[in-house]
Amino acid sequence: MNLPKRFSELDDFFFVALLIGVFGAIGGFLYETVFYRLAWGYFVKRGTTFGPWIPIYGAGAIFMAVSVWRFHKNPLAIFLLSFFVTGILEFLVGFVLFHCFDGLRLWDYYTEPWNFGNIGGYVCLRSVGVFGIFGFLLFYGVIPVILMIQKKLPRTAFRIISCSLAALFVCDIILHMITHGLNHGI
Repeated sequence: MNLPKRFSELDDFFFVALLIGVFGAIGGFLYETVFYRLAWGYFVKRGTTFGPWIPIYGAGAIFMAVSVWRFHKNPLAIFLLSFFVTGILEFLVGFVLFHCFDGLRLWDYYTEPWNFGNIGGYVCLRSVGVFGIFGFLLFYGVIPVILMIQKKLPRTAFRIISCSLAALFVCDIILHMITHGLNHGI
Protein backbone atom coordinates (compact mmCIF):
# COMPACT_ATOMS: atom_id res chain seq x y z
CA MET A 1 0.00 0.00 0.00
CA ASN A 2 1.55 3.25 -1.09
CA LEU A 3 -0.05 5.98 1.02
CA PRO A 4 1.06 9.58 1.38
CA LYS A 5 3.05 10.52 4.49
CA ARG A 6 0.21 12.56 5.98
CA PHE A 7 -3.51 11.96 6.02
CA SER A 8 -4.15 15.50 4.77
CA GLU A 9 -2.18 14.72 1.59
CA LEU A 10 -4.82 12.23 0.44
CA ASP A 11 -6.77 13.26 -2.61
CA ASP A 12 -10.21 14.28 -1.30
CA PHE A 13 -9.13 13.49 2.27
CA PHE A 14 -12.33 15.01 3.73
CA PHE A 15 -14.50 12.57 1.76
CA VAL A 16 -12.20 9.65 2.61
CA ALA A 17 -12.52 10.66 6.28
CA LEU A 18 -16.31 10.62 6.02
CA LEU A 19 -16.22 7.02 4.79
CA ILE A 20 -13.67 6.03 7.43
CA GLY A 21 -16.09 7.37 10.04
CA VAL A 22 -19.10 5.56 8.61
CA PHE A 23 -17.25 2.25 8.23
CA GLY A 24 -15.73 2.64 11.70
CA ALA A 25 -19.19 3.19 13.19
CA ILE A 26 -20.58 0.14 11.38
CA GLY A 27 -17.55 -1.94 12.44
CA GLY A 28 -18.14 -0.94 16.05
CA PHE A 29 -21.77 -1.96 15.81
CA LEU A 30 -20.82 -5.35 14.37
CA TYR A 31 -18.15 -5.88 17.03
CA GLU A 32 -20.51 -5.08 19.89
CA THR A 33 -23.29 -7.20 18.41
CA VAL A 34 -21.00 -10.23 18.16
CA PHE A 35 -19.25 -9.59 21.48
CA TYR A 36 -22.44 -9.30 23.54
CA ARG A 37 -23.97 -12.29 21.78
CA LEU A 38 -20.96 -14.38 22.81
CA ALA A 39 -20.64 -12.87 26.30
CA TRP A 40 -24.31 -12.83 27.31
CA GLY A 41 -25.77 -15.49 25.03
CA TYR A 42 -28.38 -13.31 23.37
CA PHE A 43 -28.54 -10.43 20.89
CA VAL A 44 -28.57 -6.87 22.20
CA LYS A 45 -29.08 -3.75 20.08
CA ARG A 46 -26.11 -1.60 21.06
CA GLY A 47 -25.58 2.10 20.49
CA THR A 48 -27.79 5.15 20.64
CA THR A 49 -28.86 5.30 17.01
CA PHE A 50 -31.53 3.46 15.09
CA GLY A 51 -29.19 2.23 12.35
CA PRO A 52 -26.35 -0.29 12.47
CA TRP A 53 -23.66 2.11 13.64
CA ILE A 54 -22.25 3.49 16.86
CA PRO A 55 -21.03 7.11 16.67
CA ILE A 56 -18.07 6.83 19.04
CA TYR A 57 -16.51 4.15 16.84
CA GLY A 58 -16.83 6.40 13.79
CA ALA A 59 -15.20 9.30 15.60
CA GLY A 60 -12.54 6.95 16.95
CA ALA A 61 -11.77 5.59 13.48
CA ILE A 62 -11.27 9.09 12.07
CA PHE A 63 -9.21 10.13 15.09
CA MET A 64 -7.14 6.96 14.77
CA ALA A 65 -6.54 7.45 11.04
CA VAL A 66 -5.45 11.06 11.45
CA SER A 67 -3.33 10.58 14.56
CA VAL A 68 -1.34 7.47 13.59
CA TRP A 69 -1.28 7.88 9.79
CA ARG A 70 2.45 8.59 9.51
CA PHE A 71 3.21 5.13 10.93
CA HIS A 72 1.10 3.30 8.31
CA LYS A 73 4.10 1.33 7.04
CA ASN A 74 4.70 -0.28 10.43
CA PRO A 75 1.94 -2.77 11.44
CA LEU A 76 3.20 -3.13 15.03
CA ALA A 77 3.27 0.65 15.47
CA ILE A 78 -0.25 0.88 14.04
CA PHE A 79 -1.50 -1.71 16.53
CA LEU A 80 0.26 -0.16 19.56
CA LEU A 81 -0.58 3.44 18.72
CA SER A 82 -4.20 2.54 17.96
CA PHE A 83 -4.29 0.73 21.32
CA PHE A 84 -3.05 3.78 23.23
CA VAL A 85 -4.66 6.58 21.21
CA THR A 86 -8.14 5.08 21.29
CA GLY A 87 -7.73 4.03 24.92
CA ILE A 88 -6.99 7.63 25.85
CA LEU A 89 -9.89 8.84 23.69
CA GLU A 90 -12.30 6.34 25.26
CA PHE A 91 -11.19 7.29 28.77
CA LEU A 92 -11.47 11.04 28.11
CA VAL A 93 -14.88 10.82 26.42
CA GLY A 94 -16.25 8.57 29.18
CA PHE A 95 -14.82 10.84 31.89
CA VAL A 96 -16.17 14.04 30.30
CA LEU A 97 -19.61 12.53 29.69
CA PHE A 98 -19.83 11.39 33.30
CA HIS A 99 -18.49 14.55 34.93
CA CYS A 100 -19.93 17.21 32.61
CA PHE A 101 -23.30 15.65 31.71
CA ASP A 102 -24.78 14.77 35.08
CA GLY A 103 -23.42 11.24 35.40
CA LEU A 104 -24.11 10.20 31.80
CA ARG A 105 -22.52 6.85 30.93
CA LEU A 106 -22.87 5.46 27.43
CA TRP A 107 -20.74 2.50 28.55
CA ASP A 108 -19.62 1.25 31.94
CA TYR A 109 -16.95 -1.41 32.18
CA TYR A 110 -17.88 -2.07 35.80
CA THR A 111 -20.98 -3.84 34.45
CA GLU A 112 -19.34 -5.41 31.37
CA PRO A 113 -18.11 -8.96 30.95
CA TRP A 114 -14.37 -9.53 30.51
CA ASN A 115 -13.55 -6.12 31.98
CA PHE A 116 -10.01 -6.82 33.22
CA GLY A 117 -7.81 -3.74 33.49
CA ASN A 118 -10.91 -1.61 34.14
CA ILE A 119 -10.14 2.05 34.89
CA GLY A 120 -13.10 3.88 36.42
CA GLY A 121 -15.55 2.03 34.20
CA TYR A 122 -14.36 4.21 31.31
CA VAL A 123 -11.82 1.88 29.68
CA CYS A 124 -10.51 -1.67 30.02
CA LEU A 125 -7.79 -3.79 28.42
CA ARG A 126 -10.26 -5.78 26.33
CA SER A 127 -11.65 -2.66 24.72
CA VAL A 128 -8.29 -1.09 23.89
CA GLY A 129 -6.97 -4.44 22.67
CA VAL A 130 -9.88 -4.65 20.25
CA PHE A 131 -9.22 -1.03 19.22
CA GLY A 132 -5.61 -1.96 18.47
CA ILE A 133 -6.85 -4.75 16.22
CA PHE A 134 -9.36 -2.33 14.65
CA GLY A 135 -6.52 0.09 13.91
CA PHE A 136 -4.68 -2.68 12.10
CA LEU A 137 -7.83 -3.62 10.14
CA LEU A 138 -8.49 0.04 9.38
CA PHE A 139 -5.07 0.65 7.84
CA TYR A 140 -4.65 -2.68 6.09
CA GLY A 141 -8.26 -3.42 5.12
CA VAL A 142 -10.75 -0.56 5.22
CA ILE A 143 -8.62 2.36 4.03
CA PRO A 144 -7.17 0.46 1.03
CA VAL A 145 -10.71 -0.55 -0.02
CA ILE A 146 -11.94 3.05 0.32
CA LEU A 147 -8.99 4.29 -1.74
CA MET A 148 -9.60 1.60 -4.38
CA ILE A 149 -13.25 2.67 -4.64
CA GLN A 150 -12.16 6.30 -4.81
CA LYS A 151 -9.75 5.49 -7.64
CA LYS A 152 -12.36 3.58 -9.68
CA LEU A 153 -15.22 6.06 -9.33
CA PRO A 154 -15.49 9.48 -10.90
CA ARG A 155 -14.61 12.15 -8.33
CA THR A 156 -18.17 13.50 -8.13
CA ALA A 157 -19.66 10.03 -7.63
CA PHE A 158 -17.19 9.28 -4.82
CA ARG A 159 -18.03 12.57 -3.12
CA ILE A 160 -21.78 11.98 -3.45
CA ILE A 161 -21.50 8.48 -1.97
CA SER A 162 -19.33 9.73 0.91
CA CYS A 163 -21.65 12.62 1.71
CA SER A 164 -24.81 10.51 1.35
CA LEU A 165 -23.62 7.81 3.77
CA ALA A 166 -22.36 10.42 6.24
CA ALA A 167 -25.65 12.33 5.96
CA LEU A 168 -27.65 9.18 6.75
CA PHE A 169 -25.46 8.63 9.78
CA VAL A 170 -25.81 12.23 11.02
CA CYS A 171 -29.59 12.24 10.37
CA ASP A 172 -29.89 9.06 12.44
CA ILE A 173 -28.03 10.72 15.33
CA ILE A 174 -30.22 13.82 15.08
CA LEU A 175 -33.40 11.74 14.88
CA HIS A 176 -32.39 9.82 17.98
CA MET A 177 -31.69 13.05 19.86
CA ILE A 178 -35.08 14.45 18.87
CA THR A 179 -37.03 11.31 19.76
CA HIS A 180 -35.18 10.54 22.98
CA GLY A 181 -34.46 14.07 24.14
CA LEU A 182 -31.12 15.79 24.33
CA ASN A 183 -30.76 14.95 28.03
CA HIS A 184 -30.71 11.18 27.47
CA GLY A 185 -27.42 10.90 25.67
CA ILE A 186 -25.77 11.49 22.37
